[in-house]
Amino acid sequence: MSRREEGPTIERNLAQGGGKPVLVLRKARRVLDCFSVEAPRLSFQEIQRGSQLPASTCLRLLQSLVREGFLDRVGDLYRPGINLLHWASLVSSGHDVITDAAPFLARLREATGETACLYVRDSLQRICVAMDQSRHSVIRQLHVGKVMPLNAGSAGKVFLAFDDGVYQEIRSQGLVAYTPQTLTDSEVLEKDLQQVRATGVSSSVGERDLSAASISAPVFDAGGEVVAAIGIAGPKERFQPEVHEFWSAIVREGARELSRDLGYG
Repeated sequence: MSRREEGPTIERNLAQGGGKPVLVLRKARRVLDCFSVEAPRLSFQEIQRGSQLPASTCLRLLQSLVREGFLDRVGDLYRPGINLLHWASLVSSGHDVITDAAPFLARLREATGETACLYVRDSLQRICVAMDQSRHSVIRQLHVGKVMPLNAGSAGKVFLAFDDGVYQEIRSQGLVAYTPQTLTDSEVLEKDLQQVRATGVSSSVGERDLSAASISAPVFDAGGEVVAAIGIAGPKERFQPEVHEFWSAIVREGARELSRDLGYG
């Protein structure tokens, strides 16, 4: 085979899924897929068992993933690396909802004084993709890239309320309790989700973090699909009954304005 023919042949093999590079990436994906909201840190044995890779192959992949910044090693445990967050932020920068949400997040923070957050759903979890931090000295610890469950917290319940398929899948896997306040009774959760659909706003106190509270509302795209949840979060002591209704109205209106900005209605 001539040198001129060699390059295109390699490209064709890769495009068709053949060749070792693709196999290595597939194995690396199996390692990364072991991590989840419930299991953000794993031992070698847990990763090897979850990926079902030979021990020697799994160890080599882990060493390479740590070296390249895909994973961090803390003692005997592995966790997703900071480079993944960096690349995720580059991906998110291309989504219109994230770009368009910036001024709305700023308004929510200014109107309530609490941290304003934007979440998108990724399979059966939600990710904070943008935020405007509170100026209070005591704040809820959040960061862009933070992965959280759907069945605990106001933003997660927004996604469940407006996507029955996702809710049924979460329910079939069992409703995980993150605190004693997490809604793990399906009947109680369903009533809460009905209220979210009826009022257009969701609230939470201590469901994922006992010391935290939040209020969120759905963001719709031009096709009427929920593409994000926008809201506020902070220490539960500041989410008192006398401000809850007022803040809920502010969050709901902010979500509606952002939805209109995306072409909804």
